[in-house]
Amino acid sequence: MFNLKWKKMGIITGVSLSIVLAGCGQDSSSSSGDDQSETSINVGEEVDYTLTGIEPGAGITQQADNALTEYENLSGWEHEVSSTASMLTALDSAIENEEPIVVVGWTPHYMFSQYDIKILEDPNGVFGDVEHIATIVREGLEDDMPDAYAILDSFHWEPEDIEEVMLAALDIEFEEAAQQWIDENEDTVNSWTEGTEPVDGTPIELALTPWDSERASANVVKLVLEQQGYDVTLTPVDPSVMFQAIATGDADASVAPWLPATHASFYEEYEGEFVDLGENLTGARNGLVVPAYMDIDSIEDLEPAE
Repeated sequence: MFNLKWKKMGIITGVSLSIVLAGCGQDSSSSSGDDQSETSINVGEEVDYTLTGIEPGAGITQQADNALTEYENLSGWEHEVSSTASMLTALDSAIENEEPIVVVGWTPHYMFSQYDIKILEDPNGVFGDVEHIATIVREGLEDDMPDAYAILDSFHWEPEDIEEVMLAALDIEFEEAAQQWIDENEDTVNSWTEGTEPVDGTPIELALTPWDSERASANVVKLVLEQQGYDVTLTPVDPSVMFQAIATGDADASVAPWLPATHASFYEEYEGEFVDLGENLTGARNGLVVPAYMDIDSIEDLEPAE
């Protein structure tokens, strides 16, 4: 289990992940290169050439930092860390007022169900290709808790499933939203637990990053394991601590790693010291996100600071 030292090191007090940067469109009747350049300059001017991001420990924060160096047209831009809550508040306000904004976003996330938004093209591949979310467990878990191991190994769902839980959690607690999804998807849940036997209060600890998508998946897995008799603890930590905790056995499992890009450095650091059970969700993606009403389509449409 996580000791006090782990929790002091790793628990994140903010809610998580993101960057805000803004943009605006230009007269759609203009089609010259000068007009596109003028549009892009206005994008930067609207946000003082600043990317507003999340806490330093998140993988997407490093990707955003990399974007500032990999894209020459982002010369002079600054990266200012923020939080998921701040980003979503800014995005909601901008869309309500039809103002330009660009955020660092990711899917699966309920914002793609709630808003008409798009991910900007990333020609340099800074934010990686389509990703998957993986399940990792500590070495020895299969021997110690074979039924929990089997359930974790079977756990798999779709982006629309996780977004459904996340969207419901806007109005109710994540655990309640997770239970609601479980009640409505009994066949899927039964496929995860098929062939396993109930236990009587066996403790198990799941580490997760404190993002809404991972809160959704962790709470679903928690409730399924509890239905089988496990005593489940959820511990939100920084991504680097999550991998270290699984590798050292301070936590038992996680359904939160984003691969192959977002958490690549942490995965590589501890590779061989944990068991990778493979994908539990496919189709995840990171990038710069803008409202659909904006007339920019690529990161390269942004202009350097003057």
